[in-house]
Amino acid sequence: MPETPSRIHHHHRKPDPNRWIAFLLSSHQTLLTVLWTLGFALIILWQRSAVDRLLLLRRWAPPPRPIPRLRTVAFNISDFGAVGDGVTVNTEAFERAVLEIRKRGGGQLNVLPGYWLTAPFNLTSHMTLFLAENAAILGIDDEKYWPLMPPLPSYGYGRECPGPRYGSLIHGQNLKDVVITGHNGSINGQGKTWWEKYRKKLLNHTRGPLVQIMWSSDIEISHITLRDSPFWTLHPYDCSNVTIRNVTILAPLSEAPNTDGIDPDSCENVVIEDSYISVGDDGIAIKSGWDQYGIAYGRPSANILIRNLVVRSMVSAGVSIGSEMSGGVSNITMENLRVWNSRRAVRIKTSPGRGGYVRDITYKNLTLDNVRVGIVIKTDYNEHPDEGYDPKALPIIENINFIGIRGQGVRIPVRIYGSQEIPVRNVTFRDMSVGITYKKKRIFQCSFVQGRVIGSIFPSACENLDLYDEQGRLVKQSTSHNMTDIDYEI
Repeated sequence: MPETPSRIHHHHRKPDPNRWIAFLLSSHQTLLTVLWTLGFALIILWQRSAVDRLLLLRRWAPPPRPIPRLRTVAFNISDFGAVGDGVTVNTEAFERAVLEIRKRGGGQLNVLPGYWLTAPFNLTSHMTLFLAENAAILGIDDEKYWPLMPPLPSYGYGRECPGPRYGSLIHGQNLKDVVITGHNGSINGQGKTWWEKYRKKLLNHTRGPLVQIMWSSDIEISHITLRDSPFWTLHPYDCSNVTIRNVTILAPLSEAPNTDGIDPDSCENVVIEDSYISVGDDGIAIKSGWDQYGIAYGRPSANILIRNLVVRSMVSAGVSIGSEMSGGVSNITMENLRVWNSRRAVRIKTSPGRGGYVRDITYKNLTLDNVRVGIVIKTDYNEHPDEGYDPKALPIIENINFIGIRGQGVRIPVRIYGSQEIPVRNVTFRDMSVGITYKKKRIFQCSFVQGRVIGSIFPSACENLDLYDEQGRLVKQSTSHNMTDIDYEI
């Protein structure tokens, strides 16, 4: 039968897109396929865009900073056969490089990016040791590679064991004009093995410092990181004209015994500034010899400026004087110092037998942040090299000034423990406001202390101190400088 016109019209009608879309979407499998295909395409586009961005960043990344030429003669450590793979022992390469610089009358040794494993080596005069960015000098952690040296004459003892002591990783004696600097390259003592052996009493000699410069002058150490020293980190000994700035010193806050940050020892004319120190003992400890040996050696630490530091010490103090101070310590200024999350902020420690003196010390603009004890003066730190000390050699502590002390979260702001044998004389507090966490009475503790408070301070001072107004007029005089109000239980 021939088709009717109406049927013919219906047979040739164009498909309806909406009906086709509905048909496709009615299939779950088809829907998932479409979504998966679309998502995959978007991921490909995103990855391609990310790669393009990464390549663009790499293309425009600044090149490594060029090493400045700080001396007329300059060498790279690789020129002497050193390999910075962290495995090759490069001691002979360092020794050859230093010998060549000595022959030339001075020069610069560049340590390029890499891990340069070495045993201890010595520096020479008129030398710059430059550590590039991402360069690390690593100390061998086997004591067999570390040379033995005589005890320091002002200690007369190995400090931890009788007899010789281990030398330092980087060492220098009787030098002039030495610079250790860089683009924040690092010197790493890899001290963990040393600390474990010390705790297990497996060492027969005193551990060595990371960097020790002795009997030298015109020393500059700057723009580097020092970390994980076996013992004290940076130890200038009987040196003059020492500048330490823009350094970072690191060691674990616990189980890294005696890893002091910087120990100026019988040194004069020292500046330590603009640095960060977080270590397992004192951040800075100013010293000048131990008992009868320090008295006989007779070299004081004097004219030292410490400023613009952030310090942390969970075991000891941010900045200490002593306890080895038998040659005397004087004319020390510490300013703009922040000590945070620490056991103590600043401390002077000594004992009968030390002799010597601690005088003319000024602390200015200190910030104490979450510190257990803020200011400590301790006169019974009874640790001695041997039985030959004179218990009648009594140190003198006088002329100590605290100006501009701020803080929060401090348990005991002040603990000054003088004694009848070793009174603390002429202490001044001015402009002090410290937020405390301990609400009991004895939070400003004193014993055998003579001095003054100028103006109003918080918390209120102990009764040992005279009170003056801001104009320096006496308001109330103490009736007993010998009053004892020390409580070590808090």
